[in-house]
Order: sequence, then structure tokens, then C-alpha cells
Amino acid sequence: MSTATMQLAAPSGLMSLGLFVVAVAVLAFLAGGYWMTSRVKYRESPRPRPEEQPHLPPDGAVREIRENREPEEIPHIPKGERPLTPYELTNQGTRPSETKERPRWSKGSSGSFGGGGLGAH
Repeated sequence: MSTATMQLAAPSGLMSLGLFVVAVAVLAFLAGGYWMTSRVKYRESPRPRPEEQPHLPPDGAVREIRENREPEEIPHIPKGERPLTPYELTNQGTRPSETKERPRWSKGSSGSFGGGGLGAH
């Protein structure tokens, strides 16, 4: 073989060896991932058996309840007494609304700022 042929063959052989090493490294990485996954899965608790699965309540499925809620009124302060601070108004609850009508947007309004409607003209 001439020296020119040896110079062309040397990089090709190193390239092949490099690709083989990379392929072996990828296979080792995948095998290690499989091994780690199986170890983690082995340590997990077993899946529940059919008799351990949740069941419907005796009176059937739970149904949705729709109601309108209103905020509780702020306590009235008699004249001359100190007004309440925001920190004293914590835990303000809600109560069911007296009316059963759902609140609606005004006619011609989109209901949101920049919603694309004409607005109330």
C-alpha cells in the first residue's frame, strides 16, 4: 500500500471505531435505564386488587348542586365607634343567594373588557 492510501484509510478506521464506541455507550445507557426502572418498580407497592377499588356510595352517584352564592354582609358599626380594619374582617364567608336567578351581563355587553362586543350604547 502506498502512503496516500494509508492516510485515507486511517481516519475512516478511527471514525468506525468512534461510532462503535458511541453505539456501545448508548446501549449501555439504555440498559442502565431499564435496570433502574425495574428496581424502582419492584420497590413500589402492588396495584390494588379489584375488591380494593373504590365503589359508588349506596345511594348512587353524587350529583352536582348549582347555587348562587353571595358574600356575607360586613358588620354594621354604630355611629361613634371605631371602624373595623381589613385584618378584622378575615374569614368572611358566603351564603346561598335568596334569589335563584343567575346573574347576567347587561344586554349588548360582552361581559369582559376588550371582549369584542359593542358594549352598552
